[in-house]
Amino acid sequence: MTQLFDASGAVVPVTVIEAGPCYVTQVKTVDVDGYSAIQLGFEEVVERKLTKGQKGHLKKAGTPTLRRLREMRSDEGDTQYNLGDVIKADIFQDGEIVDVTGISKGKGFAGAVKRYHFAGGPKTHGQSDRHRTPGSRGSGTTPGHTYLGLRGPGHMGDDQVTVQNLKIALVDAERNLIAIRGAVPGPRGGLVLVRTAKRAKRSRA
Repeated sequence: MTQLFDASGAVVPVTVIEAGPCYVTQVKTVDVDGYSAIQLGFEEVVERKLTKGQKGHLKKAGTPTLRRLREMRSDEGDTQYNLGDVIKADIFQDGEIVDVTGISKGKGFAGAVKRYHFAGGPKTHGQSDRHRTPGSRGSGTTPGHTYLGLRGPGHMGDDQVTVQNLKIALVDAERNLIAIRGAVPGPRGGLVLVRTAKRAKRSRA
């Protein structure tokens, strides 16, 4: 993350994302595959880091050796890209509203207070070792057990998260960079998917 200054001189916190070049490595159609989609490849690597199957797939598409492959569904007959096409950051515009999907940072095993923001126990009357416990999980008589799906301690983070209605503050087409206002899921250097917002009417300023 970094910051920019808008036209009025206000500081705008942004996340800079490398948005290309992405190559169309496969085009799926309703006639052949049963649905319409395109597969995009990103991040060039040396050949020895790919399997033979991956190399053959990319060779057929006529693209460089790419590490990341992701598929994006499209409406029937709406596929405007061909095999081997290059998609760069210039498909975005300043002020456009987008959704960003990524894998959130893994937090490991966490308690209920950190994971679900439980209040914890009282801090007075001699209670010295149960400040951050989740409390009672239900009656011992009926039902005599706890139900599945109750909130409690467990693995936190490392999930697919989508942040909706983020505004693009800057597009640098020459360097294939876009600056998105606010934070996006995942650590520095993580892989994210940026797409047109599905609910742009609820856009944040």
